[in-house]
Amino acid sequence: MKRISLVLMALLTTVSTAVAANYIEPLELKQAFENKSPLIIIDIQPAKDFAQQHLPGSVETNAFPAKSSEEKRRLDKALPAIKASSAPVVIVCPRGKSGAKNSYEYLLSMGIAEDRLQILDDGIAGWPYKEYFKQGR
Repeated sequence: MKRISLVLMALLTTVSTAVAANYIEPLELKQAFENKSPLIIIDIQPAKDFAQQHLPGSVETNAFPAKSSEEKRRLDKALPAIKASSAPVVIVCPRGKSGAKNSYEYLLSMGIAEDRLQILDDGIAGWPYKEYFKQGR
């Protein structure tokens, strides 16, 4: 019984580590915009959603939900800008959930330091500062 408990604890620790991610609250991102802090905003929304609303300076990737290899490769177009900078990278997805986490994990696998990566908490749907939205491409 003790051995099963130890194996279960090890498994749970591994699983929780695999899905851990850094999050940024909307207010904190808004303050970064106001302070003109260097940022790289990676938007993974589908093309139609991106055209309707996105944050200023966003790199459009249309990688959502970033499950397949093809969807993940759409993030590659942002890699040169990310690698040429030391700025924080904020991943924006429709709701800040699995698509953002998949993108986060992919960027990690491509050598982007985890301390640079953040996911916008609650995604674009939870962004309360509508005056920041841009439309079009």
